[in-house]
Amino acid sequence: MGDGWQLLRIRGIPLRIHPSWFVILVVATLVFQQEYRITLGAEVPEVPVWGVAFVTALLLFVSVLLHELGHSMVAIAHGVRVRSITLFLLGGVATVEKECPTPLGALLVAAAGPAVSLALGFSLLAAMHGASHLSPLFGAMVAELARLNLVLAFFNLLPGLPLDGGQILKALVWQLSGSRRRGIEVANTTGRFLSFLAVGLGTVFLLRGAAGAVWLILLGWFGLGAARSQSQMLLVQRALNDLQVKDVAQRRFRVLEADTSLRRLSELRLGRQTGVEGDKAEDEGAALPDWVLVCDRGRWKGVIDDTPLRDLPVQNWDLERVGDHLQPLDTLPAIAADAPLWQAVIQFEETAAARLLVLSPAGLPSGTLERPEVGAAVLSRLGLKLPPRVMSNARRLNTYPLGLALSQVARSMQAAGETAPAAKGSGR
Repeated sequence: MGDGWQLLRIRGIPLRIHPSWFVILVVATLVFQQEYRITLGAEVPEVPVWGVAFVTALLLFVSVLLHELGHSMVAIAHGVRVRSITLFLLGGVATVEKECPTPLGALLVAAAGPAVSLALGFSLLAAMHGASHLSPLFGAMVAELARLNLVLAFFNLLPGLPLDGGQILKALVWQLSGSRRRGIEVANTTGRFLSFLAVGLGTVFLLRGAAGAVWLILLGWFGLGAARSQSQMLLVQRALNDLQVKDVAQRRFRVLEADTSLRRLSELRLGRQTGVEGDKAEDEGAALPDWVLVCDRGRWKGVIDDTPLRDLPVQNWDLERVGDHLQPLDTLPAIAADAPLWQAVIQFEETAAARLLVLSPAGLPSGTLERPEVGAAVLSRLGLKLPPRVMSNARRLNTYPLGLALSQVARSMQAAGETAPAAKGSGR
């Protein structure tokens, strides 16, 4: 929920307004106007009622903003960067760069929002009597905001994801079991149950004529969507943990003997090579040319790029040998074949490499790895097979298909200690 217009920055955190926020602002104003008119009767003129109803709607979202700022400030105190706070149809959401690496930190961040709402609610309750003496309309507004802040606090404390209570439950299970994943599974299950309950009760109330039941159904559907997303996230994490580099590696390199002429290298680069591997790479839309590795009687000697072709006259290409223009193999970013896939994702992020050389247990080149293959393998675990055009586009851009944020997922797993052991000596 990071889309929308940036309104301002609070302590360096961008505050965004999603277009759906304007819808709920209008609806909330209408609801508050009707409530005040029923509560106060005809003794208050119409224009002030509408004005206070609009101010109440704005202050409600100020309360939501303070709730999210509570989360954000505690997250920042635990070293977690907050990307943005977005106000939208169903309230607000703070988007963080990663989760707290400890269950205690995660619990404190989750509890901070409801704590702010409770403090606001009880403070407004205490001020309600004095506000009523100043003006019945003002007193009604303070009472309404007090009630709404308490509802916001207690609703968010329900023990199911994506609510704050679900985050607290997750942190507690994480602390007791030592597994963040187990905490997510338990909290996600309770969240799914509560969402089904909300949809069911909302449907019953709606059939009985309760207009507010629509919001209960909407919240239930939102919760079910969040639970489904969380389940998919667990599958992504499990795939990154269980799959090894060798399970998804390709072979996007060619091999030349050291005594091969530069003319032969030129033919490879110009697409005159008609081997199967070249056709396959071309058909799949590979954006990067295959690496050219060099052997000398079966022993790996190094790697060669196009620099000699650019620096030397064409007339010398038949005389010069590729073995005279090598770079060491260890200049290529590499990873062990038995490394877990999450480690490759981290290495892609840290080195900004477009491709990794996959090394066998003996330390010899056995394949290559690129982001599109990693993304396709993870999506396959989710039961999704990508169309050739999608994969071709991912190869052309050298990105994870469908915009998968695998780097963020891998970082979160690493910070929480939910990763399989990394292979030793896999990176360069």
